[in-house]
Amino acid sequence: MTTAEAAVIIPHYNDVERLDRCLTALLQNETENVEIVVVDNGSQDPLDEVIEKFRTVRFLTAPEKGAAIARNTGVAETDCPLLFFVDADCVPDKNWISRGFEIAGQADLIGGRVDVFDETPPPRTGAEAFENVFAFNFRRYIEVQGFTGAGNLITNRKVFDDVGGFRNGLSEDKDWSMRAIEKGYRLIYDDKLVVSHPSRQNWSALRHKWYRVTQELYASNGSKPIERLAWGARGLAMPVSIFLHAPKILRSKQLSDSGEKYRGLVTLVKLRLLRMRWMLSQSIGFEI
Repeated sequence: MTTAEAAVIIPHYNDVERLDRCLTALLQNETENVEIVVVDNGSQDPLDEVIEKFRTVRFLTAPEKGAAIARNTGVAETDCPLLFFVDADCVPDKNWISRGFEIAGQADLIGGRVDVFDETPPPRTGAEAFENVFAFNFRRYIEVQGFTGAGNLITNRKVFDDVGGFRNGLSEDKDWSMRAIEKGYRLIYDDKLVVSHPSRQNWSALRHKWYRVTQELYASNGSKPIERLAWGARGLAMPVSIFLHAPKILRSKQLSDSGEKYRGLVTLVKLRLLRMRWMLSQSIGFEI
């Protein structure tokens, strides 16, 4: 155990290059009163080089697969009063830790801004264009939808112990933050608590992301007949959302030319129609 004031918990699985980038950025912060904990989910990719490079970082192994278990393991293996969560594929801002300390007392849960960047040179693919417009709108998640993600989250041990750990098999960060709010804890957004996340580079990566998200959201939705009916109705609304969201792509200042906007629109249509098919299949009891 440690006498540090805050523990930074980072779940990791088979993403060594991005973990290296995350830790490099994190150690550009002031870390004097912080314990940095990486919890690996049993990666096949060897961690020897990154463990050797970052000797001040503590590396643990989670007993089961899943980011939820990894985060819970990190919390359980530390005793710091403050808990800072970030994901291994994120790049924390140079003042992320100091900003976390500055705002930690303002609310029980604090979610920050997640900027999107591309790992490949231009022009953007359809997936990259889509992600730059729609991905990681944490302000909307928090202030409109009433939940936050765990890729950029500040909380404390008292809240965590009361709410309980993250739960596998569903959208664990959304589930955890909503459980906290149901217990009366206060969630706020802070625009100066910043991390960056890479955009998905291609259709396969974007499809995989939304397959996982659809599975998690359905698990949270429930499987009773009336719940499945409501889920099917949401699926049927997916084509409508194309017309509602297409203007965001056409007006986007993040996309540099008409080619990127066209590819973004095509990806929007493909993804929403695919999600409709998935959701309708789930609503009538089929696996996707």
